[in-house]
Amino acid sequence: MSSNRRPIAVAAAVLTAAALGATAFTLPAAAEGAAPAAAAAQAAAAPIPVVGGTLDWGVLASFRAYVTGMAQGKITTADGATQNADGTFRFGSATGQYDKDGGHVVKAAFKGSATFESAAHGFVIKMENFRFDTGTKKLTVDITRNGTLTKDVPAATVAFGGMNMSGLTTTLTKELAEQLSGPYEGREGDKLTAALEFQKPPSPSPSASTPTSPSPSAPTPSTPSAPTPSADGPQKILRGKLTWGVMASFHDYVGEKGITTSGGATKNGKTFDFSFGKGELDAEKQKLNAAFEGAVRFEYAAHGLDLTFGNIRIETAGKTGTLILDAKTATGTGKDIPFATLDLSKGDYKTKGGLLTLESVPAVFTEKGSAVFANGNSVPEKYKPGQPMDPVTLSVAVDKDATLPTPSATSTATGGTGTTGGTTTTGGSAGGSVGGGSVGGSAGGSAGGNLAATGSEVPAGALLGASATVVAAGAGAVYLGRRRRTVLG
Repeated sequence: MSSNRRPIAVAAAVLTAAALGATAFTLPAAAEGAAPAAAAAQAAAAPIPVVGGTLDWGVLASFRAYVTGMAQGKITTADGATQNADGTFRFGSATGQYDKDGGHVVKAAFKGSATFESAAHGFVIKMENFRFDTGTKKLTVDITRNGTLTKDVPAATVAFGGMNMSGLTTTLTKELAEQLSGPYEGREGDKLTAALEFQKPPSPSPSASTPTSPSPSAPTPSTPSAPTPSADGPQKILRGKLTWGVMASFHDYVGEKGITTSGGATKNGKTFDFSFGKGELDAEKQKLNAAFEGAVRFEYAAHGLDLTFGNIRIETAGKTGTLILDAKTATGTGKDIPFATLDLSKGDYKTKGGLLTLESVPAVFTEKGSAVFANGNSVPEKYKPGQPMDPVTLSVAVDKDATLPTPSATSTATGGTGTTGGTTTTGGSAGGSVGGGSVGGSAGGSAGGNLAATGSEVPAGALLGASATVVAAGAGAVYLGRRRRTVLG
């Protein structure tokens, strides 16, 4: 519920309020100047209202997949909420406040609801009134399960850190697990991204008794650097990295012992990092072509599965893109397969410091990509064209001095949704087969309403930035964010 669920909005810069309150001005000692100064100080100390914004979160990607898959149910949104391309949800009309003098705490509430319903498994679960508190690091929601309303359910703890609200890790609580009737306590949920707008403070009116500029001894607020202007024409990519998990449910089905990497690819938890080969970026025309080296192999001898992906290439044009790869299956090797469609509708091609990062970009199966998983056999609903897989994160540098982000800055946890990021499924009944083997196992679930045991997924997203000059309600900046080798054997 991904790079933004991920890319992707940037909120107003709220730390400016601190700068306004801390900046020293030379004021006359006359009584007539004291009152305006006191009023200004009081205004600077007051909490700053939240006047708009959105929250992106999907609860848990594998839970959503269970509802629409094994449970044969449906997911609907209402009251202003919408469902993102990666399967996560967007709740809007944010209200709340930022209290800089109370520990820099942000409290925000969002409108909209998401309902999970399955007649076959006997449950209707409606979640609404989402709100968070960066002080307690809690995400709270009202839940109505089969007609019974429970208010103020602590759904997840959120890894808030400072004013960064992009792609935050969430951990599901015992209380939410009880509402979902599944073993979700302590599991990592979808990533959370918030983009908030804060009320702009009134401009001070200059007077004869109040200087209009700081004294020589007063600190001068710094101005944040703007993104590096994009160069005209195509630029050669000098370095880069691609992070992708393929599909979480497939990863879990095969198991750790059945997964190997080679040729420049490395395993990083449930995702894979592929080293850069070659490519170019044309920011002006919003085009990118980047090829990456390395391969990942999935083997499950008992089910006759042997599937290898390699020679991955990312091609984008404007708001859409394609992940192209070579695939070796039990029936042969396919070259240059358009495997996944990428959604860049929330992205931006502007580079910053010579670096472009596309983070947690939602990815869905193409028809040919679905066919690779099907391999001539029946495919469950979630593997059909248009169904989500793991999101894609890549960074490319076009400047020799640009530094690629560390894994923590652009990591794409498997199953993300991400926002921000793409959605995948874990655990649950995956059905179908790849290379002649059945993909996935039993998900559990019962007509009594106990939901299937599923794994954790993660999406991504946006950044709530901090500026040291003015609190702007609409301040925005976007971080969007091969040498051909035969590695399949």
